[in-house]
Amino acid sequence: MTKRSTYYDVWDLDVFFSGGSSSQAFINHIHSSKEDVERFRSRVGDWQPSNKITDQEQIAEMVEFFQTVAKQIRQAGAFVSCLHAQNTNDKKVSALRGQVTELSASLQNALTVFDQKLTTYDNQIWEELLQGESLHPLQFVLHERRMNALERLSQEEETIINALSIDGYHGWGQLYDTIVGTIKVPFKEGNETKELSVGQAANKFSHPIQVVRKSIFEGWEEAWSEKAEYLSKTLNHLAGFRLNTYKLRGWEDVLKEPLQINRMQKKTLDTMWQVISDAKAPFVTFLEKKANLLGKDRLSWYDLDAPIGQVESKVSYQEGAEFIIEHFSRFGKEMTDFARKAFEQKWIEAEDRPGKAPGGFHTFFPESNQSRIFMTFSGTPSNVSTLAHELGHGFHTYAMRDQHYLNRNYAMNVAETASTFAEMIVADAAVKQARNPEEKLALLEDKIQRSVALLMNIHARFLFETRFYEERKNGVVGTERLNQLMKEAQEEAYGGALDEYHPLFWASKLHFFITGVPFYNFPYTFGYLFSLGIYAKAQEEGEGYEEKYVALLKDTASMTVEELAWKHLNVDLTKPDFWEKAVQLCVADVEEFLSLTK
Repeated sequence: MTKRSTYYDVWDLDVFFSGGSSSQAFINHIHSSKEDVERFRSRVGDWQPSNKITDQEQIAEMVEFFQTVAKQIRQAGAFVSCLHAQNTNDKKVSALRGQVTELSASLQNALTVFDQKLTTYDNQIWEELLQGESLHPLQFVLHERRMNALERLSQEEETIINALSIDGYHGWGQLYDTIVGTIKVPFKEGNETKELSVGQAANKFSHPIQVVRKSIFEGWEEAWSEKAEYLSKTLNHLAGFRLNTYKLRGWEDVLKEPLQINRMQKKTLDTMWQVISDAKAPFVTFLEKKANLLGKDRLSWYDLDAPIGQVESKVSYQEGAEFIIEHFSRFGKEMTDFARKAFEQKWIEAEDRPGKAPGGFHTFFPESNQSRIFMTFSGTPSNVSTLAHELGHGFHTYAMRDQHYLNRNYAMNVAETASTFAEMIVADAAVKQARNPEEKLALLEDKIQRSVALLMNIHARFLFETRFYEERKNGVVGTERLNQLMKEAQEEAYGGALDEYHPLFWASKLHFFITGVPFYNFPYTFGYLFSLGIYAKAQEEGEGYEEKYVALLKDTASMTVEELAWKHLNVDLTKPDFWEKAVQLCVADVEEFLSLTK
């Protein structure tokens, strides 16, 4: 009989740098990284392109040097992110994050110089350079860097922007994290009133008792309202920095950068949202039906994650881990081996305790070739799905482990593809293995909630953010106006199905304050629907599809999403057909739910 492994819900960070935020090894790593960044900067600065094919080896040498330095900084950034997430009250982390941000900005300055020098080559010479043995595997990424540089300001101006962004742009983003770390949400349990972190409080929105959900929402709104003015100023200055940068570059469309980062056409994005907007009716019907089942005329915001029925569906972390491994194994060996390694080697932080940051994420330590996953696990079906989701991110990175570092920088939209694919495997399995009709209904509802989140909640975020940025061009947008914009976006995205919304969602959602990727919203929806298309193909082809899936993942950082879809799925993402089929898979779940609840 095989001995059953015990999976621990607290991660191991000491394997990277022992001692946490007091680690001397980490301080040494920062110092050596600074020295290497400076050497890279000098090497790039001294380089004088000759506009000849003989420059190929020089470029290749600098690319390899960049790869080494980038790995060092990514390792440091991942470590600091983990330290902050596991304990938002760790005061030393803030200083460490500042040092990593400075390192990243210094490297970006050097890369700005490198990219600008690539623009000095004649187009013909450049094409010949990319055909050489040492650069050909990197041709997509290098050509992308060159083309992006042609659309930016001069080397000196971009370097100044990068330098100012440390205390400007990124500084405001870090201030948000600091403010959130101070927020406590009061929650009365019995005769005792507890102060919950925002992560713990968020988990209460899936509580089966309405009075509990309403109580936590009232405390939630009050807690965010108390900090709203600080958060409003933070959001406005962050957006202001971004808009001023765009203005200097001559970029009028605020979506130019996020589309560029996600390697997708605006036509693809517009087509996706149009198909979603045209298909809202079944989801509105679902929300109306759910309200009816909960004994309400219409749902409130705090009812969206409420479970249906009285089915006890709590599971332990151990049970959740075993369920994920079991069903990953029915798809493919590589994904299963990765997940088992993550659980066994303590790559996951899931303990439910005070002081943790809200939400969940995956991060990668490239020098160690290991992942780390963060979340707060309280035993709900959604927690199991979140865990599978983050493992999907990890598997994506794992699948690309043999690729050149420059060919591993996949965009957020395709990153969400792998995570959602893994989530779908687990969600589908849960519904199919339900022990009775009541449990099946509860699990199906939980699955549909992901469609509601990706097609309605994310749509609201996109509508809010595009409208906020347009107004911000004309000046600061006040707190009350932000609340109004948020509520209007939610009403539109949810088809007016709710009777109470969350106007302060702009404040409570970290994604609006992330500086690394602007418009941290639509890539989620893209990834969700794109993964549904891949998932359907996997079901059609059955056993053996994992090899094709891994091949697709390996290409995610070396072509546009339109090229990726055409090569591996033979579909045109600028046309509605693909998106309509993907949305119909979501609608099919709704139809099954409505049938079960007649």
